[in-house]
Amino acid sequence: MERGGAAGVFRLPMLTVYAIPPSLYCAKLRIVLRAKGLEWREIPPPGGYGSDTYKALVPTGNLPALADGDLLIADSEAIAEYLEERYREPPLLPPDTALRAKMRERGRFHDTRLEPALRTLFATIAPQRRDPAFTARQSAEMTTRLQQLARMLERDPELAFGLGDCGFPITFAWIDALRPVLGLDVSFPDSVRTYRARIEAHPPVAAELASYRSVLDAWVARTVGAPEEGADT
Repeated sequence: MERGGAAGVFRLPMLTVYAIPPSLYCAKLRIVLRAKGLEWREIPPPGGYGSDTYKALVPTGNLPALADGDLLIADSEAIAEYLEERYREPPLLPPDTALRAKMRERGRFHDTRLEPALRTLFATIAPQRRDPAFTARQSAEMTTRLQQLARMLERDPELAFGLGDCGFPITFAWIDALRPVLGLDVSFPDSVRTYRARIEAHPPVAAELASYRSVLDAWVARTVGAPEEGADT
C-alpha cells in the first residue's frame, strides 16, 4: 500500500498477523487493520494454537499476535493501541482527551464485561455438553451487559467509529450464531440495535463480517466435542 507525504509516495511495510479463522479477537484485529487501510499477511501459529512451538515465539500463547519488523506483540488491545500510535492516519481515537477515554472505556467494556459472558458458552456448544440452566444464566448476564451498554451509549456523545467499537460486531455475530444452537434468550435494547446497525455499516466492519460469518457458521455447525483451537482467543 502506498501513501503520499511531504517527501512523496512511500510504501507501508507488510505486517504479519498470527491468527486462526474462527478467533473472535483475530477478527476484531482485522477490523482495526482494515480501518487503518493496512496490508497484512495472516499465518497460523507455528505448531498450532497452544503449542510449545508457538509459545517459544509468543510466551503467553495468545492470539492474535503481530509482527512489525523486529517487534512482536500479542493481545488484540495492545496491538490496536500500537497500530493507532504507529500508523496515525486515519485516527481511530478522538482528538479530545475525554472522548479518547470514553472510546477506550467502551472497548474495555466489551473485552472485560460483554465478551466474557459469551465466551463461557463456547465449551457447551457440543450437544453432550449443553446445560440449559447455565445457558439461561449466561443469557441473562449478556442481556444485563447489553442494558449497561445501552445506558453508556445514551449517556455519552455519539463518537465516530473507533478502536472501542471493533470487538462488538464480532461478539454480536457470535450471539446470533449461538442463539438457535443453544436457545439463547438475549435481548438487545433499541439503542444497542441502532448502534449495531451503525457500526456494521462501516466499510471495514462490513468487509470483515462478509467473510467471518461463513467461517463462524461453519465452526458452529461442526459442534465438536470441545472448542476448536483458538475459538476462545
